[in-house]
Amino acid sequence: MRLLLSRTGLTTLILAIPLYAGTARADDCANAQDQATMNECAGKAFNAADAKLNDAYRQIEGRLKGEAASKKLLVDAQRAWVAFRDAECNFQGGPRDEAGSMYPMVVASCQAFLTNNRLKDLQGYLNCTDADTDCPVPAAQ
Repeated sequence: MRLLLSRTGLTTLILAIPLYAGTARADDCANAQDQATMNECAGKAFNAADAKLNDAYRQIEGRLKGEAASKKLLVDAQRAWVAFRDAECNFQGGPRDEAGSMYPMVVASCQAFLTNNRLKDLQGYLNCTDADTDCPVPAAQ
């Protein structure tokens, strides 16, 4: 039996092979050997940290239900923090046109680091007790 591929089908197959190979390599981030894999792994680390941060943020929002003024302060603080994080990480990455292929890794690594630090802050708010007078988030019921 002879397999016939159209030019479009062959092009699709050829383009899909490196994508599959990159996915397989990115599963072993501890042993990443090339810049593309390191960039992808840094992006995955940031996405994981961001998902945890969003979960903690939603929990805090839930505890602030019915407290419109406190919730607005939370939203304002988080927006300012995201703006800071992104500006700081872009600064650390340097001018994109000068940074080269490492730019995505540097920025994503910075974002993951700062996001994990912010996560610790939010988790601290979630672990407050009623005795913590300086905590902006009510204790869990």
